[in-house]
Amino acid sequence: QLQLVESGGGLAQSGGSLRLSCVASGSHFSSNIMGWFRQAPGKQREFVANVHTTGDSSYADSVKGRFAISRDNSEKTVSLLMNSLKPEDTAVYYCNADGLSYGGGTFWGQGTQVTVSS
Repeated sequence: QLQLVESGGGLAQSGGSLRLSCVASGSHFSSNIMGWFRQAPGKQREFVANVHTTGDSSYADSVKGRFAISRDNSEKTVSLLMNSLKPEDTAVYYCNADGLSYGGGTFWGQGTQVTVSS
């Protein structure tokens, strides 16, 4: 089981940057696909980016080239560097751990608010 705690959200201007961090506690962190999702008001939660156990990463088209995800298995952290922010990036961002590939569960953090002003 993993517990996930996000930090780093806040207010940024359009074109600015923010870095989100997620710290995990529990076991099997390195065996999980770690990712970030977001949910804007009135919208469904959507995929933003993930990083596999191999280090390979994937991004939603809307953030490709602007966001970068990374993980540190020794520190049990996953980070999301967000550059060239746009007002449409405003959302609550959630850290996710996907352990289904080895029979583990799926876990979520409590979320952190990101607001981008125009």
